Amino acid sequence: MELGSEAKRGPLPLRIYGMRYFDIEETAPYWGNTTKRLLPKFEGDKPGTRLISRSVKIFADGTFLFEVFCLLESWPMRFPGALRSGGAALHEPYTDNPSTTGLMRISPELLNRVVPSFLRDGWQVNIHAIGDRANGIILDTFARAQRELGVDIRSLRPRIEHVQIIAKEDNHRLGELGVIASIQPTHAYVPIGPERVKNLYAFRNILAGNARITLGSDFPVEEVNPLAGFFAAITRVAKDGSSPHGPDGWFPDQKLTRLEALRGMTIDPAYASFMEKNLGSLEAGKRADFVILSKDIMVVPPQDILKTTVRATVIDGQ
Repeated sequence: MELGSEAKRGPLPLRIYGMRYFDIEETAPYWGNTTKRLLPKFEGDKPGTRLISRSVKIFADGTFLFEVFCLLESWPMRFPGALRSGGAALHEPYTDNPSTTGLMRISPELLNRVVPSFLRDGWQVNIHAIGDRANGIILDTFARAQRELGVDIRSLRPRIEHVQIIAKEDNHRLGELGVIASIQPTHAYVPIGPERVKNLYAFRNILAGNARITLGSDFPVEEVNPLAGFFAAITRVAKDGSSPHGPDGWFPDQKLTRLEALRGMTIDPAYASFMEKNLGSLEAGKRADFVILSKDIMVVPPQDILKTTVRATVIDGQ
């Protein structure tokens, strides 16, 4: 790995929390007990570990097939390629294509074999799941792994990447199991019908189930700038202020507060990477990782967040 070689020569210019890919073919070899993890190490005021690899990425389903609208752009925005695969695994048929409910890319049987093994061998398990059926199957898998391993699985910090649409009855299971919802607030998908769309990126519903949310960009699918994600999370409108439901936002009751969005980009991602004791907030004894912004995004009008620039980036106090 080139990054590994670079890290051996000296501190990288930024922290990287990498996920190793697991081949989802039935005959794919299991590597969790033969591959070395790269764990965080912090000593005094020395530069801390900046390349960490202790998690596995598994794809459960694909993505949606239809127009994609993006909270960064005008409505709707069309994407080619993978985003039009129609592969998100749903409980009910697609509204615009009743012949399919999408597909699972990995069988529940293989999930039930490898997920407990990865957890037992010390790997954090992060599973891509878009559709409500896929998310339900993943929660079943984590619940079964908890019973098999005889541990509180929240201590192993399992994650679902995207959690794009989840059945109402599964929201509380996220919280009960301690499964982290890794969400990208800058994009959403339609049409899946007037009822199911209410469960699409339903931030507040997930929080009401006592689950922890981390917010990311899904770059390169979306813009990497975290301020764009912050803006989308608290407004649920496009950059020009529009949304399918008007200027108050797309399902405005699902907006995050600014503090919730800030936590979703700082202390909660630190928790999701097992580093909340060293990163994620400015406290005595923690690493001095922070940015200096041109505006106070906690108080300025929402549209000014998009005009905010980064004046300085500090890692390990430098």
